[in-house]
Amino acid sequence: NILIDGGPDNSVLAELGKNLAFFDKNIDLMILTHAHADHVVGLIEVMRRYKVKKILFTGAAYYAPYYLAFLEEINRLNIATEITNGQQDIIFGDNLTLKILYPFNNINGQIADDANDQSIIAKLVYLDNTFLLTGDAEAHIIEELINNNIDISADVLKVPHHGSCAGLNEKIIKIINPEIAVISVGTDNKYGHPCADTINLLNNNNISILRTDTSGTLKFISDGQVVKQK
Repeated sequence: NILIDGGPDNSVLAELGKNLAFFDKNIDLMILTHAHADHVVGLIEVMRRYKVKKILFTGAAYYAPYYLAFLEEINRLNIATEITNGQQDIIFGDNLTLKILYPFNNINGQIADDANDQSIIAKLVYLDNTFLLTGDAEAHIIEELINNNIDISADVLKVPHHGSCAGLNEKIIKIINPEIAVISVGTDNKYGHPCADTINLLNNNNISILRTDTSGTLKFISDGQVVKQK
């Protein structure tokens, strides 16, 4: 059971309840992509109610109360942590690997002008199927991956930064070349996400768009050859 980010409130608990067996209270790996409230707040209560075996995050410095509460809860519950230290492969079993693609270096304790730029970008690889998970990274960060000859192609793309205008461009989408683009976005959010330009870009490249604000919870199943919406 791998949980990446927790949303802005405790709604994640209901989703875990729906998707895990009632007796399964284990989270094998929790990943916080970056320290903004809409990614970290839900994780705090998850730590209290589930047995979290390990938490992976960047350790970047951020001083908002909710992030400090997240760190305090880790210490209180004595949960094992791992700080990202450049690119790495996390092997979950035969033919199943989570590749951490970004940040390129250890940024533990560093402060950024924009925490979005510190987002963990990961790629889940199961045989021939791939899922690119981008946090809130925006186009200039993803272009760094391209410029470093990192393979970001994927069958399923978790669209960067809730579909903001700054997340994708024509060059990036051509290189990723996904069949499906998933936009995780709140209904009637105050930022106006997803951006119309992003939707048009995906449509113009004949990519199937799925959105949590219109479809709710989205589930996929893969046999390693084909990804299907469940």
